[in-house]
Amino acid sequence: MEIYLVGGAVRDSLLNLPVSEHDWVVVGATPEYMLENGYQQVGKDFPVFLHPKTHDEYALARTERKSGSGYNGFTCYAAPDVTLEQDLMRRDLTINAIAKSDSGELFDPYHGQRDIELRLLRHVSDAFGEDPLRVLRLARFAARFAHLGFTVAPETQTLMQQMAESGELEALTAERVWKETEKALQTQDPQVYFQVLRDCGALKVLFPEIDALFGVPAPEKWHPEIDTGIHTLMTLKIASTLTPEVDVRFSALCHDVGKALTPPQFWPAHHGHGPAGVKLVENICQRLKVPTHIRDLAKLVAEFHDLIHTVNKLRPETLLKLFDTIDVWRKPQRLEQMIMTSEADARGRTTFENNPYPQGDYLREAFKVASSISNKEVLDAGFQGIEIRDELKKRRTQALADWKQKQEVAS
Repeated sequence: MEIYLVGGAVRDSLLNLPVSEHDWVVVGATPEYMLENGYQQVGKDFPVFLHPKTHDEYALARTERKSGSGYNGFTCYAAPDVTLEQDLMRRDLTINAIAKSDSGELFDPYHGQRDIELRLLRHVSDAFGEDPLRVLRLARFAARFAHLGFTVAPETQTLMQQMAESGELEALTAERVWKETEKALQTQDPQVYFQVLRDCGALKVLFPEIDALFGVPAPEKWHPEIDTGIHTLMTLKIASTLTPEVDVRFSALCHDVGKALTPPQFWPAHHGHGPAGVKLVENICQRLKVPTHIRDLAKLVAEFHDLIHTVNKLRPETLLKLFDTIDVWRKPQRLEQMIMTSEADARGRTTFENNPYPQGDYLREAFKVASSISNKEVLDAGFQGIEIRDELKKRRTQALADWKQKQEVAS
């Protein structure tokens, strides 16, 4: 029996990146042997075991054969006669198909080290094309390693295009699509994930609402990049520099989907695109089973991101209505999330990337003023029942009006 470290741990160590998980492949063993030595089996479809002490995953060397559609349509064969090279061949990318022995020797039959040096994401074999999930995985790796200069190998790009055209991607479940997308949104360059999907034709299959934004123009005065799809990915990139929160990043991705609904005769203007996009955001989230808290923020951002750009011009009543609508009294974190997505939108434009966003500070101060009027203050004044709500609104509106007047005088 021989044991090798495989996959991400080997790859990341060669890239001088932190290694968080260790996966092992066992060559020449049987399930019975593993169980007799205290390993706990966890895989039903193929034999994967947890180490009795470290709880790392140890998988018996195996091969896979396509037997049906989708990413579950595989028959696995795990036995002592499966070689290390055969096991590595079933893996997706060459950089993930490197094994390391206990002595530190690297086994690299598919030239993963070369592709690490070349910064290329290349498929190991044509078996890549049998699993549609690998298109999403590759796009996620492209996003994860973009800052290191990784790109997709031309032959892999061609294969992914063929997969997108074949209809295989439609076999992916919503849960798997969202899981990969959520991981991609947590990377340093999440916009690369969506660009890679678009380059191979997968974006129009999995995210048609986002794909539809490419080719839709916006006014050059405000959007030198012109193309709304390009602006969307720029906005996502800026959002990723502001926060690691997936809900904010996803909301940035979806903020302008309503522009795809604008009839071409009205281009490049997009009046009412915010409210129009709310339904599209709802459709995306329902189809992919996006968590409720992410969906709710994305809908609010789609509807109100432009309003926040003009916050210093809003009447006190409108400011208060905005606070009520985004439910900032019960969910104060929403204020910062809305500010970050609007800032990302404002800076996600060519030549605007480093601009300040004073609207954020203005809105924070306005909320501080409004929230200084508390329920307790109104209760202590003797108001009861429905009078409390009306009086609270009245006092907060007046406080905002007084504050705005001072702001105008000071300026």
